[in-house]
Amino acid sequence: MITGILLQINQQGNAAADTIASAAQSGNEASLSIWELTLKGGWIMVPLAILSIIAIYIFIERFIVIKRASKEEDNFMENIRDFIHDDRIESAMTLCKSNKSPIARMIEKGLSRIGKPLNDINAAIENVGKLEVARLEKGIAALATVAGAAPMIGFLGTVIGMVKAFYDMSMAGNNIDITTLSTGIYQAMVTTIAGLIVGIIGYICYNILVARIEKLVFLLEARATEFIDLLHEPASK
Repeated sequence: MITGILLQINQQGNAAADTIASAAQSGNEASLSIWELTLKGGWIMVPLAILSIIAIYIFIERFIVIKRASKEEDNFMENIRDFIHDDRIESAMTLCKSNKSPIARMIEKGLSRIGKPLNDINAAIENVGKLEVARLEKGIAALATVAGAAPMIGFLGTVIGMVKAFYDMSMAGNNIDITTLSTGIYQAMVTTIAGLIVGIIGYICYNILVARIEKLVFLLEARATEFIDLLHEPASK
């Protein structure tokens, strides 16, 4: 009797193990890789992939440019102050030319206008500052376009996928099954997810760059104000 019970337990254990193994095998067969899932999205994934590459490229390139432009030479304004007080304008301009930064180019323009009314000097500095900011913002509008266009392209893929699903349903007649609808539904869901991912990445990258540019604009304004104040100092002594 005991032997029979042990045999029954053993058989039940083997059956359970076979069930688990079968379920695991079915799960492995049903799983999809990221690449296979991407292919389910159809041709809509191509423009989304291009937009993602554009967004990443613009972000990396602009981030490096803005970071370099934000670097300021140590004691730069102190050296400019000393040169102006010693009436060594040419030396100050040489220092600006050796410093490849928006601040240096802005101060150089102001130095070239010394002797003219302060309003003219201030206007010249502001114009250079605006040009520098415009250079830094190159490509930012394209990044904003990616952030807005990617979700809409993904939604377009969703609509196309649903149309395909309903078309396949109508052509199947009474022989409708889940495999008939799977292609269109896959495309609808995958393109929506892909469009949102690309749009979110583009939106985050855009705001990071805008924040860094605003910080640099504030620095340019502060240095422009400091330079104008320097021009008042010799006259007040």
